Amino acid sequence: MEALLDQWLWRQEYWLPPGITWKDMEAREGTRYPLPRDLFLTLPLALGFIALRLVFERLVALPLSRVLGVQDKARAQVPPIPVLEAFFMRRSQQPAQSDLVSLAKQCDLTQRQVEVWFRRRRNQNRPSSTKKFCEACWRFAFYLTAFVAGLAVLIDKSWFWDQRECWIGYPQQPLLNCHYWYYMAELGFYWSLLLCISVDVKRKDFKEQIVHHIATIFLMGFSYCANYVRVGALVMLVHDSSDFLLESAKMFNYAGWRKTCDALFVFFSVVFLVTRLMVFPSKVIHTTLFLSMEIFQPFFGYYFFNILLMVLQALHIFWAWLILRMVYKFIFLGKVERDERSDEEESDCADEGEDQGSVGEPQWEKRKDVLNSRLTALANNCVLNNLTNQRSSPASRMPKAR
Repeated sequence: MEALLDQWLWRQEYWLPPGITWKDMEAREGTRYPLPRDLFLTLPLALGFIALRLVFERLVALPLSRVLGVQDKARAQVPPIPVLEAFFMRRSQQPAQSDLVSLAKQCDLTQRQVEVWFRRRRNQNRPSSTKKFCEACWRFAFYLTAFVAGLAVLIDKSWFWDQRECWIGYPQQPLLNCHYWYYMAELGFYWSLLLCISVDVKRKDFKEQIVHHIATIFLMGFSYCANYVRVGALVMLVHDSSDFLLESAKMFNYAGWRKTCDALFVFFSVVFLVTRLMVFPSKVIHTTLFLSMEIFQPFFGYYFFNILLMVLQALHIFWAWLILRMVYKFIFLGKVERDERSDEEESDCADEGEDQGSVGEPQWEKRKDVLNSRLTALANNCVLNNLTNQRSSPASRMPKAR
């Protein structure tokens, strides 16, 4: 297996510039270079992050959600109907019009009742606000820690300020221990996100998230093996600088702190647009595309690395479009109503008249009760208005002729 990997995967022509071999990258006295076998540590780290997340959500995020006042919506329960449940689990959660007609006949229900049953059944599968809060809280904790740690280990480096120095002495650039653990922690975390994506909150950009995680893992893995560590560290820092702001805005959104959420969202939007649409292409992509060619000739890794960077930039543009839509709503509607990527819970408001209550109850009785309650409220309102007008108007105390 090792010989096969050396022949097909770890060929030096893929990962290193012309004229450089793996022997040139072997550790020497007082120096250390990144090697592909170091990446095997990221899988145990990913499992460790998953275990740490479970403990964090239970001991930190869940109590914090109660302190901030996160409340889950009360959801209407659906009656057990085996035919509908079987269709929901095996075929589709959103039946077509012909399926609704057929299911209504089989269950001796109206088509409207079947629609309501499926709507409420879908809502039961959607994550609660508490689950969303705990997930956002975990990501916030990691992104904030990673950003502070990354800034601490990079800010005193000359290539942090001048990207031309990212390539001085490449690829034989010694790897510092702080940069090694920074890489391993970030890679392990993204592996944990990819492993848990099927059980996490699914949003409208679910497929884009998978592409993002895979592209990020490939990008970080390749950049480590090819000793693009300096540029890779800059990429991670740029991403972490805005991610923790987004997660904090989500946390306060789920807690109902609208003003705090809106302020954090505006701050996040500015940081995201500046870092992802200005700093990332002008500093990171520019140095990998053009400045690197001043040191070495293009090779397979050069093209592969830059293609992955372009994929990330395309995703940045996609998310920037979603953010600008939310900014538009914030400016013209006065608030951020929801996350554009969220899978919102379906409302039962449209069913209050005909479908209120449990499926299968007499509909006329429900409509009659609703109508009587509204008429009573209207009558009381009219009586109160008349009494108020009579008491407030002096002329109303004078007897009137018929």
